[in-house]
Amino acid sequence: MSFISNLTASFHGERAAIDSAHAQLKLRSLASINSKPAISIARPFQKDTFRVSRIGVGRSSRDGRERSVRMTLINERLGHDRNVAEPSSILAYELVQGKLVKWSSMVVLNRSIPEPPTAVLLHGILGSRKNWGTFARRLAQEFPTWQFLLVDLRCHGDSASIKKRGPHNVASTALDVLKLIAQLRITPRVLIGHSFGGKVVLSMVDQAAKPLPRPVRVWVLDATPGKVRAGADGEDHPAELISFLKKLPKEVSSKRDIVNALIQEGFSKDVAQWVVTNLRPTGAAGSSSSSFSWVFDLEGISEMYQSYEETNLWKVVENLPRGVHVNFLKAERSLHRWALEDIQRIHAAEESAADEGGGVEMHVLEDAGHWVHADNPDGLFRILSFTFKGVKA
Repeated sequence: MSFISNLTASFHGERAAIDSAHAQLKLRSLASINSKPAISIARPFQKDTFRVSRIGVGRSSRDGRERSVRMTLINERLGHDRNVAEPSSILAYELVQGKLVKWSSMVVLNRSIPEPPTAVLLHGILGSRKNWGTFARRLAQEFPTWQFLLVDLRCHGDSASIKKRGPHNVASTALDVLKLIAQLRITPRVLIGHSFGGKVVLSMVDQAAKPLPRPVRVWVLDATPGKVRAGADGEDHPAELISFLKKLPKEVSSKRDIVNALIQEGFSKDVAQWVVTNLRPTGAAGSSSSSFSWVFDLEGISEMYQSYEETNLWKVVENLPRGVHVNFLKAERSLHRWALEDIQRIHAAEESAADEGGGVEMHVLEDAGHWVHADNPDGLFRILSFTFKGVKA
């Protein structure tokens, strides 16, 4: 299994050399799935099952008139390889590839090389692509012909250093991802989004060209298309968490102090420990400095969460483009309340979508709270696995 990482540096002004995401996005066909096959759980990873490489994406020009995308694969094991390319100017990302994926620096130029099926995995508010790292590697080992694109959404993780124009909302976040996959010339067959990321993948479907030329499966994990119903009193509320984080200094001396402060404020220990994964050392590698700074842009994230609460995408679910299949997954112990109205509306959409050549389906993940890929990764793996079976590279 190959693991390709794009480590994005600071970006001064967004460039406009990317082809239209609407024209570039091609969502290829999935084989018809008539049943859910038996699940084979991946074995623990061996040290020699993947290698670490870096991918850089940049643009070149000829006589100032032509622009194209070039990609350079630099294997870290080859010390003599001096190829250099700009990182993506759109979003920070990682591409986790199964060991049977054939990828080379010329893959985007040589169409004789089969394109591997690709799944895009998006995190939620205050998360990062690292939230999906372990899970994506497990998928790549179990389904070695697939590749998995993990993205840091705007204002989050390594993408926080890439300056973005407002508004910071669900639609602009979805457009960022569409631009990235257009730049990478990736044609995703599966879109998976958790929480805020769930609405982002629905917005991607809404903004892509209609009707879509080939089927695509969309997974919306513990999020509804419309109204966001937060948990009851005493449970972690994202808006309250963002508000409290804004009061904290941008540079802190101890992660433990932040965890304690969050718990004292009434947030759960699990959430407190998860939040501090967004703290990084401020000193250079090997430095004795013990201070940390936040990697996210809280002002932008605050706008994004407000948009998450206000954005209504029921129109997408109830009027699916032909060939789109949307799967909703509800966590059994979700902090986000699923109203009876939501469930009834999804079931109603199941019937209408089937008549129009699309599909809607509802799933429940037992023994899991809102953080589905951490609370019950085995159960989530079993539910998602049938999506990746039976698809030819």
